Amino acid sequence: MRNDNLKSYLNLHLIVFIWGFTAILGALITIDAENLVWYRMLLAGIFLGIFIVCKRQSFKVPVKEFFKLIFVGLLIALHWIFFFKAIHISNVSITLSIFSLGAFFASLLEPIFYGRKILWYEVFFGLIIIGGLGLILQVEIKYLQGVYFALASIILGVLFTLMNGKLIADHEPSVITFYEFGAGVFFISVYFLFQGKFNADFFSMSVNNWVLLLVLASVCTAYAFTASVKVMQRLTPYTVMLTTNLEPVYGIILAYFILGGKEKMSAEFYIGAVIIVITVILNGVFKHYQNKKKV
Repeated sequence: MRNDNLKSYLNLHLIVFIWGFTAILGALITIDAENLVWYRMLLAGIFLGIFIVCKRQSFKVPVKEFFKLIFVGLLIALHWIFFFKAIHISNVSITLSIFSLGAFFASLLEPIFYGRKILWYEVFFGLIIIGGLGLILQVEIKYLQGVYFALASIILGVLFTLMNGKLIADHEPSVITFYEFGAGVFFISVYFLFQGKFNADFFSMSVNNWVLLLVLASVCTAYAFTASVKVMQRLTPYTVMLTTNLEPVYGIILAYFILGGKEKMSAEFYIGAVIIVITVILNGVFKHYQNKKKV
């Protein structure tokens, strides 16, 4: 049992590392953010569909739940579009540092979804995170537009995560995600049809872009999702949450060494980023001990 838990913990770190690498791929793929998300959701949906068939799972979901999945799929599509736009306008480091605000936004929105009180320490840690963000923006003001897109992306990300938290309780995660990805492809396709974007140029990409897209859709999306669900069956939510907070750290370090150039930020940026990440981890530790006191 102990070896199984260790294996799951190592797998979780691999998954979080892969999530951090997603931003790098987004920076390397040289197509518009909307096009990138369309391809990502389409290809990942195909991979998930094959997975569901191989596992002999049922594609059936209640009609009421189906429409919820359609809405969540729209949120996911917009979340990823804003995410990749933020990377293209600013860079990976700025985008991932903003994503550390997710824990703070979740602390404000989760009580609305689950009917609990707002916890004072979550707000307190959130204010410290905003202070760290302020330090970053003070010296990296040229990336302000990218910050706006990143903020919009993380708010949408928190919203669809909270909604999925309820949906996954009653349905297979892979089936839910399959329909959500399909909905995302549908909404973006409708937009592209009105914009007249489906032309020869849309489907004409370099071999490099195709290879990176396949890696993004298969490894960083379809595999990482299904693997994370399996890992969460063995590890405590506390362990999963703390480890997931390392995603910005992995992403920023990878960006520094792989992309270089504009990814090499000022010293104040890294101080602000460290403040944000440490605060998010402290929030998780504090929450863990508060919950132990209640038991």
